[in-house]
Amino acid sequence: MADLRSLPVPEGLEGERLDAALARLFGFSRTRAAELIASGDVLVDGAAPAKSDRVRGGAWLDVTVPPPPSAPVAVAEPVPGMTVLYEDDDIVVVNKPIGVAAHPSVGWTGPTVIGGLLGAGHRVSTSGAAERQGIVHRLDANTTGAMVVAKSERAYTALKRAFKERTVEKRYHALVQGHMDPLRGTVDAPIDRHPSGDGRWAVVAGGKDSVTHYDTLEAFRSASLLDIRLETGRTHQIRVHMSALRHPCVGDLQYGADPTLAARLGVTRQWLHAVSLAFDHPATGEWVSFTTDYPADLAEALDRVGDDS
Repeated sequence: MADLRSLPVPEGLEGERLDAALARLFGFSRTRAAELIASGDVLVDGAAPAKSDRVRGGAWLDVTVPPPPSAPVAVAEPVPGMTVLYEDDDIVVVNKPIGVAAHPSVGWTGPTVIGGLLGAGHRVSTSGAAERQGIVHRLDANTTGAMVVAKSERAYTALKRAFKERTVEKRYHALVQGHMDPLRGTVDAPIDRHPSGDGRWAVVAGGKDSVTHYDTLEAFRSASLLDIRLETGRTHQIRVHMSALRHPCVGDLQYGADPTLAARLGVTRQWLHAVSLAFDHPATGEWVSFTTDYPADLAEALDRVGDDS
């Protein structure tokens, strides 16, 4: 059932854009606020406004919030190209291919890791929200590499704690534009949603603590191959931090990469791969480590950038 919320605009929001004011008042993203305005679910003093209108302190807002969509359900079907690196009674570690999300979400209609595991007959933990059972961490849909999923309830609890307490070692390789200066270092910059509300993330004052360690493995004429260790695990963290340094991941057009270089190297997504994952096994306490090779598209691009140098 839709939720009607009515209230006056606080004086402190005088002069704000309507979409920004709604975002601050109700905790929406600006994108969500703009959608509500466009669909006629927002009235200001009884009239339909534009998202760019400036609000007046004391103006009366009527906002109709539609009910949230029902949680999506994983489709149990095998995912081509997703291989199992290791499995026991507690965990399953996969090498996630390109174009596969960790779990179902609103708006995503492609394959998922959870659906692929279920479709191949694997059991996963029933802990967590229905659409993300067993998921203890995520990779972007177009980021490939090592990912662990909990099969038992004790594994889910232990791994969620390990990721929260930052005792999991997550290493990535990224091909970024240009040359890093210094060649190795740490990016300690908070991340939150991009102010534009367009779905991107950005370095934002007051955002969540985000720490990325990098080391240059090889420098080419137009790009550098980095070994990256994440201390935190924010959404798009590596992509955001590299973009903030003006060295976006090759092919990451969403975060400012050069489309000409991407085309020359044949890259159609961000050059970013989760090469290894290590943690205390949730049942035995033994330190376990899993590594993955580059997929074909990233390996080919790396060969090409080397040939250009």
